[in-house]
Amino acid sequence: MIKKISTILLFTLFVATSVLAQKRPDFITFVNQDHAWVDSVFKTLSPKERIAQLFLVRAHTNLGQKYIDSVQRVIEKEQLGGLVVFQGGPVRHANMFNNYQKVSKVPLLITFDGEWGLGMRMPDSTISFPYQMTLGAIQNNQLLYDMGRQVAKDFQRIGMHFNFAPVVDINNNPKNPVINFRSFGDNKFNVVRKSKAYMNGMVDGGILASLKHFPGHGDTDVDSHYDLPQLNFDRKRLESLEIYPFKELINEGAPSVMVAHMNIPALDNTPNMPSSISKKVVTDLLRTELGFKGLTVTDAMDMKGVKKFFPNGEADVMAIEAGHDLLEVSENSGRAIGLIENAVKSGRISQADIDRRVKKVLAAKLWLGLNRSTVVNTNNLYQDLNTPSAQSLVQRLADASITLLKSDRGINRFDKTKETAIVSVGIDKAQDFETGLTTQLTAYKQYFIKGDETEEQLKELLNEIREHKQIVLAIHDNRSRPRSELVLNEPTVNFIDKLAGRRTISVMFTNPYAMNSVDVMRSASVLLAYQNDFFMQKAALKAVLKQLKPTGKLPVTISKDLKYGKGL
Repeated sequence: MIKKISTILLFTLFVATSVLAQKRPDFITFVNQDHAWVDSVFKTLSPKERIAQLFLVRAHTNLGQKYIDSVQRVIEKEQLGGLVVFQGGPVRHANMFNNYQKVSKVPLLITFDGEWGLGMRMPDSTISFPYQMTLGAIQNNQLLYDMGRQVAKDFQRIGMHFNFAPVVDINNNPKNPVINFRSFGDNKFNVVRKSKAYMNGMVDGGILASLKHFPGHGDTDVDSHYDLPQLNFDRKRLESLEIYPFKELINEGAPSVMVAHMNIPALDNTPNMPSSISKKVVTDLLRTELGFKGLTVTDAMDMKGVKKFFPNGEADVMAIEAGHDLLEVSENSGRAIGLIENAVKSGRISQADIDRRVKKVLAAKLWLGLNRSTVVNTNNLYQDLNTPSAQSLVQRLADASITLLKSDRGINRFDKTKETAIVSVGIDKAQDFETGLTTQLTAYKQYFIKGDETEEQLKELLNEIREHKQIVLAIHDNRSRPRSELVLNEPTVNFIDKLAGRRTISVMFTNPYAMNSVDVMRSASVLLAYQNDFFMQKAALKAVLKQLKPTGKLPVTISKDLKYGKGL
């Protein structure tokens, strides 16, 4: 009887929790309304503390205790609004959050760049989901919504509230050094669909999501971390392409938009003016023309793209003047707060504008439930952030992204009993794909090509490999981030060209743009796996062994023969 009652109670609690989750108020409406808690907190803040609510300070746990303590002193002294969290470990992060929250007069808003989940900053101890370019190949958008829900769950478990994702930039420049694989692709409609699913999953899961990098960083060849990119497109082009995803997703209720550091003369012709601190971009375009009423946040204010031409805290003042609610990672928040306070006193910035933004930030904290206890329990934290269900979701995403670019003929006739040559380029020892494949084969020989071999060495190997009845050619980009070009010498490129024939199944564990670095399209079958992570290698292995049918489609155009949407 007790067991039955307990079961009923648990079910009732589950239903109640589900109903509460469904009834979560619309964020945009909520932060633009009056709330008693917001008013009561606001009244306790001094003029400086109100300004401080608009600042997010950098936080790490991989730089030693002295660094952690120094940030705590800044939080305690300046009473900043929140954190932008970088590298470290989950337990150390959680302990840091607990300590920082104790010394903060107002609960801290804890933000994080988690485009592919917590693993973006903590890859050795938390789960990494596939990159957005990989996700762009998936045809079932429900999977991206599920990913958003899981990311939200992970954020809440570790004590974080706000993910600076998704990237909604349209990557139509293959040489883009900073967006590239972080984008869902070069098709604006696909970018909107994927971004909407991911965004909605996170927001429905109870955290904030931020579209970035407004008004569109996809067609740049300069990294704004190191310099100020310039977009010399006319207004018509910007509205039809770069701005399009932002406009669509704002209409879908996006809670936040991050503005990039780019010089865009068509939007603001002030010399060297970064979009992030331009009133014409932030207020006139984003707020007024597009009607955005959520939170605006700058990209990091310590990036050279913004501070190069506006140093010594002037960019911070201009960001507030432009209309921002939150400033990410000021070079010197204490200096910036003082400069903004002086700007209010001089009439350059109105006190009413500051007060309105502070109340909006406080309302966001209330929406997130930060009016309640924010202590993170570290018991079983690692296990809770690495659950079997989350790992299974990663694999399902990877499986759904695998793209067959040429014929299933080679895969259909692949015979595990035939003598097979496994040729791996870009690595010097077996990885998950090779290890898994060898367990399935009766007879095989492995070859590892680093990419710097001489023509003579490769000629001897080519003759030996061609004696095998079937060949599996796996090309790996073993760098931590997949680039648009492979680093292979000319003899290796020629070797691949000669090896990719009718007996060969070629598998690319690379950025899709890297297909232009080699020619594998004469192979019997060609699989694109987008990145070199273990889950993609496992997915590709399943495809080769006919355990899954590839359903992914190219999210970008690579060449005249490999266009957006290709996939058999």
